[in-house]
Amino acid sequence: MDGTKIKLLEKMPKLNNPIFIEGLPGVGNIGRIAVGYLLEELKAKKFAELFSSHFMPFVLVHQSSAVHVLKNEFYYWKSDKPKGRDIIFLIGDSQSVDPIGHYEIVETILDFIEQLGVKDIITTAGLSVQNRGVSENLIGVVTDPKVIQKYKNQGIDFDAGSKVGTIIGASGLLLGLGRYRGMGGMCLLGQTAVVPEIPDPKTAEVVLKTLIKILNVKIDLSELKDKIKEMESFMKKIQKVQTKALSQMLAEEMKEPKASKEDLKYIG
Repeated sequence: MDGTKIKLLEKMPKLNNPIFIEGLPGVGNIGRIAVGYLLEELKAKKFAELFSSHFMPFVLVHQSSAVHVLKNEFYYWKSDKPKGRDIIFLIGDSQSVDPIGHYEIVETILDFIEQLGVKDIITTAGLSVQNRGVSENLIGVVTDPKVIQKYKNQGIDFDAGSKVGTIIGASGLLLGLGRYRGMGGMCLLGQTAVVPEIPDPKTAEVVLKTLIKILNVKIDLSELKDKIKEMESFMKKIQKVQTKALSQMLAEEMKEPKASKEDLKYIG
């Protein structure tokens, strides 16, 4: 396969004014854990999968000996309220390992959700801080200052300009590129002092509870710890293999005389 493709598992759903929630792997896997638990508890239905040649070139082998291809997954949930908003969730195993791939994958995602009528986006990510005790508040980054008014009563710190320099990967690009399509939104950044590769369930729980309030849904949190352990185990396995594979790829590139700094890859 060359490039990025989305495979539909059923017909495109008809949704009412859907809001898009992203929870891909990143610092502390905060968004992946929070969004993964939320869609599972809501019993959201998977309807599409995204595959990309910009993901690491390997498959995971389950205990059952079955292979697992790295992918991103789209789910939808329909509100049971008369005028309630439906939700589209995006979770996944990986992000792109190169800069070009990030743009290609995000544009593919935006093309897809635009067809479904998405106008509002909430992305999730982790923000590395040296002092975990500085603040447990989530930091909000928005597409436009007007968006702050929509979420100003959710206990989110919108003084992002003095705390956040850049957002690498899908969490930032979905907002930045989505804005040019008339989509408004916010990135919820959970502050964490853990090493980026280590899951941070405590901060993930803060993100989850904020999403529950924003979306106005009822979720049972009694199984959160057990579910987080399951997710942690799976994501750690992916990260371990991915880090090893990436190191091998970089080592091979360093051996080539024509290799330059521009050739180096990174995980967003």
